[in-house]
Amino acid sequence: MPPTPTVLETYQRHGPAWATLRGTRLIETPWLDRFCALLPPAADILDIGCGTGQPLAANLIRRGHRITGLDGSPAMLALFRRNLPDTPAHLMDMRHLALGRRFDGLLAWDSLFHLSPDDQRATIPRFAAHAAPGAPLMFTSGDAEGEAIGDLEGTPLYHGSLDPAEYRTCLAAAGFTVLAHITKDPTCGSRTIWLAQRHGTPDARTA
Repeated sequence: MPPTPTVLETYQRHGPAWATLRGTRLIETPWLDRFCALLPPAADILDIGCGTGQPLAANLIRRGHRITGLDGSPAMLALFRRNLPDTPAHLMDMRHLALGRRFDGLLAWDSLFHLSPDDQRATIPRFAAHAAPGAPLMFTSGDAEGEAIGDLEGTPLYHGSLDPAEYRTCLAAAGFTVLAHITKDPTCGSRTIWLAQRHGTPDARTA
């Protein structure tokens, strides 16, 4: 049997189909409200695994914030640039995140959970290195430790997760305080959601 495609290969192959399936309907508004409440005006936000930029990045831009997109799939990044042509975006695997700057907020919505548990453990500190003091981090995860294979247009799609207690441990070690966590939120597509905040205060961003 041929090897299972990687997550990035799957999105590269089926990016337009994923965009159609995702659509522009925004059920995440209450969580975006909570995230934005922790941001300064006109905040610089890193959207990790930005996909097409619709609908989350587009909504944050309408709120007056500045987005920097990051995705490991050229096909997805091309859609992002088409949808948000004036928004900077980087072709980069989040496992190798190294932009040399910090942001006022970080979003990893429906993206971090495509990494293996070991890769997630190694990537959370990379998030911290890009988070200014006081910056919120919001991401989705699985609800229990393990791995699962989903499907996108008939192609296997990998998902991985840590145990909730380990997420808390990893976030604390990286300098984040967990502000909110809900398992399978029925109002948000049954997503398991984390909202954390980098230690420190926004006026200490040179630290």
